[in-house]
Amino acid sequence: MLGRLAFFCVALVTAALGLAAVPAQAAPDFTVLVFSKTAGFRHDSIPTGIQTIRALGTANNFAVEATEDATQFNPTNLARFRAIIWLSTTGDVLNATQQTAFENYIRAGGGYVGVHAAADTEYTWAWYSDLVGAYFASHPAIQPATVRIADTTHPATVGLPVAWSRTDEWYNYRTNPRPQVHVLATLDESTYTGGTMGSDHPISWCRAYDGGRSFYTGMGHTIGSYGEANYRTHLLGGIRYAAQGTGNCPVDTTPPPADLALNHPATASSVENASFPASNAVDASTTTRWSSAFSDPQWIRVDLGATHTINRVRLVWEAAYGKNYQIQTSADGNTWTTIQTVTNGNGGEDDNTGLNASARYVRIYGTARGTQWGYSLYTFQVYGT
Repeated sequence: MLGRLAFFCVALVTAALGLAAVPAQAAPDFTVLVFSKTAGFRHDSIPTGIQTIRALGTANNFAVEATEDATQFNPTNLARFRAIIWLSTTGDVLNATQQTAFENYIRAGGGYVGVHAAADTEYTWAWYSDLVGAYFASHPAIQPATVRIADTTHPATVGLPVAWSRTDEWYNYRTNPRPQVHVLATLDESTYTGGTMGSDHPISWCRAYDGGRSFYTGMGHTIGSYGEANYRTHLLGGIRYAAQGTGNCPVDTTPPPADLALNHPATASSVENASFPASNAVDASTTTRWSSAFSDPQWIRVDLGATHTINRVRLVWEAAYGKNYQIQTSADGNTWTTIQTVTNGNGGEDDNTGLNASARYVRIYGTARGTQWGYSLYTFQVYGT
């Protein structure tokens, strides 16, 4: 009787104060461990990265623990987690016993997420080399660049801009991981300076590995990265893949399309002066350019050396750009067919896709300049088969 009376009194007080009953919080779907031990360079973005992953966990119903204690890499403790996130680790961070425990964890179906300097870690551990995909080699200064999404359906890249412009510290890698992984995104080296991997520069990838799953992103050096909505989406998707197997990561067997115009013979109707030849537009450099005389019309063309089916032409203009121009193709360099007309262009990057023409020569024929100056192209790329 007293128990019922006490319950009745508590109910009256709760009602009087306007307090609603608080539902029990749902159990987390899974738990991840953020590991951020460094034995080399230490990134000042690590605390923000941990905070961001905790926030992602709160918003998406997974639990997050963080440590720099390598002794936590033991079988009993690791078994509590669905994925281990190596957040900008550097140098040799695990001893042989701890390495064995982590290998067995992955073989039992565990997940690995490598963020940025995770590729600058454990250079003498061959198994880890295959897990992360590629080791860090070098990087230029922090600067803007364009990330090109290769897989638009994976949780780590779905919904991201296919040409994703952002600022970060861009890693070059000792090897290209493509033959062993599924590439999610690449870096366009024509949009920044200091890239050393050429036309195929993976920056994020995933794979099934040794019984478990591996996701890596080279992005995440800067503190500001973790405040970007797109980067948080990218990181969350990688965590979901590693922890839950959400997303498909078949190993890539087909190399990415090559720039058919790269370093091929290029000529133009005119040049502003000898410093700006047509060849500058097809040399993959973001600092050299072709610039024409200050009049209309003007053109630049490239000889691909053989007949190809053209499906894409990408142009990166300098401040002086083509407002109205035509993309033309030719079998012999004499008779030209217009395959696309651009009007009211506004410069910057023009990525003309969905083309379909068989040709050896491709020409950009400008009929109206966007400025009082000439036509000025940093990049003239042609893709096809």
